[in-house]
Amino acid sequence: MTTIIRAADWNDDRVLIRQIREAVFIREQKVDPAIEWDDQEESAQHFLAMNGAEPLGTGRITASGKIGRMAVVKSARGSGLGFRLLEFICDYARGRGFDSVYLHAQTHAEGFYRKAGFVPAGEEFIEADIPHIRMVRRFD
Repeated sequence: MTTIIRAADWNDDRVLIRQIREAVFIREQKVDPAIEWDDQEESAQHFLAMNGAEPLGTGRITASGKIGRMAVVKSARGSGLGFRLLEFICDYARGRGFDSVYLHAQTHAEGFYRKAGFVPAGEEFIEADIPHIRMVRRFD
């Protein structure tokens, strides 16, 4: 079965989105559930990577152009799916007139985001008890 990436709706797809984020952020990375879910959920545009009925990845973009909550389940990592998902979100943003997007990358993933055209913009900081760096990607 082929993995598809699509725009998702928080109200319709929340169970699938939560399933991925709970596995990756809450269980694996020990992020406090109280800070995982925020006031951006309903207004952000979410995305899902699905293999049939199985959710494999998710991410979102807010109205300010911030990409976040990028997560791929452990079994799908290393397959290129995260890169495809990120490109899908960037294409979505470009198609809606954004001239750039930004994100808070976990520092261990900085290389991944650099390969996707993001560059660091600022100093390292702590978010959810995890080191992060702000990164920006400008569209030509």
